[in-house]
Amino acid sequence: MDTPASFRYTDSHEWVRTDPDGCVTIGITDHAQDQLGELVYVELPGVGRSLARGEACAVVESTKAASDVYAPLSGEVLEVNGALADSPQSVNSSPYQDGWLIRLRPTDPSQIDALLSADAYQAGPGAA
Repeated sequence: MDTPASFRYTDSHEWVRTDPDGCVTIGITDHAQDQLGELVYVELPGVGRSLARGEACAVVESTKAASDVYAPLSGEVLEVNGALADSPQSVNSSPYQDGWLIRLRPTDPSQIDALLSADAYQAGPGAA
């Protein structure tokens, strides 16, 4: 499975990409989308919402199950991927590019350091 080396990961299968402006983009991993199956619906938080690390902030629903997505970092939602309303399957076909879920301005960027590296994720929760 694809696991970009420059991203950070959570035990609950979210990924975090640090963007040049210091904000982060968040989505679910290739492993997570594979386990869920084809997504049919994605519920995203409102822009401006403050999230606490570990808080359920989105829902991804497939033909098999619905699953919460948890905030890997505390911060404010800057943007959501509105394209997923019409094409939730983008999370399946392109989990690290077109299938991103939210952009967040972290309130404590040092929380990123507590997340898993790609190698640690692949050896642990992301092991196929």
